[in-house]
Amino acid sequence: MKTNPQRADARTVGTMAAGRGIGARLQRGVYAIEFAFVFMLFFTLLYGILCVGLQFTFRFGLQNAAEDGARAALRYQPSLSQRRATAEAVALQRTAGWLPMAPVIVSRVCRIEGDDCDDPVCGAEWSQRCRVEVTVRANGMNRLLPVFNFAMPDTLIGQASLLLDGRAL
Repeated sequence: MKTNPQRADARTVGTMAAGRGIGARLQRGVYAIEFAFVFMLFFTLLYGILCVGLQFTFRFGLQNAAEDGARAALRYQPSLSQRRATAEAVALQRTAGWLPMAPVIVSRVCRIEGDDCDDPVCGAEWSQRCRVEVTVRANGMNRLLPVFNFAMPDTLIGQASLLLDGRAL
């Protein structure tokens, strides 16, 4: 009994086709799983870039507000309390409009030696020199980003300190 060579080829092709069908059926969900892993990786990377960018932007803005407030205190004012008030007003003005929450602004005039900040007596002598310190603090920053609020710190601070010219006091 002779076998037909064409028939043997058909059986072999049929077996190979059936094998490819089973393998393709087993591989069907692999692309979705690969996409899920790659998407999570890229989403995490993008979210991290967004968080760092927001932190940098807000921190830079707070620092600029504190520096502008300290510079405003250098302008002539009749008393140290007016210097503090001017520094706080300018820092508040610089944060208005772009900061999503109300900042806490503290300004102090302190002696360089001894850190006397209550009611310092400032003068032209080096031992009597004073500095103005302006601190701008924004609380609740971690509520800016939805869902993953652990990626942002709760408080960002900008701080500036400048030496007051003793001759102008």
